[in-house]
Amino acid sequence: MSGANVLEIHDLHFAYGNRTILDGVNLTIPRGRAVAVLGTSGCGKSTLLRLIGGQLKPERGQVLVDGEDVHALDNEGLYRLRRKMGMMFQVSGLFSDLSVFENIAFPMREHTDLPEAMIRDLVLMKLHAVGLRGARGLMPGELSGGMERRVALARAVALDPMLVMYDEPFAGLDPISLNVIANLLRRQNDALGAASIVVTYDVSESLKVVDYVYFLADGKIVAEGPTAEMLASNDPFVRQFMDAEPDGPVHFHYPAKPFEDDLGIKA
Repeated sequence: MSGANVLEIHDLHFAYGNRTILDGVNLTIPRGRAVAVLGTSGCGKSTLLRLIGGQLKPERGQVLVDGEDVHALDNEGLYRLRRKMGMMFQVSGLFSDLSVFENIAFPMREHTDLPEAMIRDLVLMKLHAVGLRGARGLMPGELSGGMERRVALARAVALDPMLVMYDEPFAGLDPISLNVIANLLRRQNDALGAASIVVTYDVSESLKVVDYVYFLADGKIVAEGPTAEMLASNDPFVRQFMDAEPDGPVHFHYPAKPFEDDLGIKA
């Protein structure tokens, strides 16, 4: 282990063409901590995860995972570093032609030389942890939304990663499944002694399971702090998210010329 922090992001900038997505983001996650990045849809949360995983390259700035500069690595180095990361995708990302068991076994077979007997035991342990050991023979198409998310969580932590990234883990779930996933996320983080980053717009559920919160708006971290402090904060950005207010520092409408101009209405 190279230090107390699993993830450090320094002055990160990224744009799609002329559209700025991230404009000087700084973020740190110590070992054993679960952190949420909250923001509206389209504010750059998923882009941030892709930059952490090395799928995208920033215009400038630095992403350090376990002390290594992600974007300074060659393909072999990046592939090696990614073995230390787990990812729960927004749409689960399960292989539709593989059973639940085979989905969990896939990263173990891809990244380790473990014997099949050990892989079998590990897969059953991961599935038991998410309450789906009995569903190991099912195909993804036979799963409910909540079950699919639980399988995705089990696959994300299949290799006991030091950093687990969750992209909108609560989206589209019924209240029971949502609560189960939230509790599993916290338990897995604590059991592994890992670091977790949850990017979401679901304020109420994320704040139940994380230690620290970053608020992302207009490409910048506009507020941050321990969960308890954010719950009591009077910061306008924080309060708009906490109270789900339509009016505030975060604008509902995407920038556009006056509506009257689009309609051709003369003043």
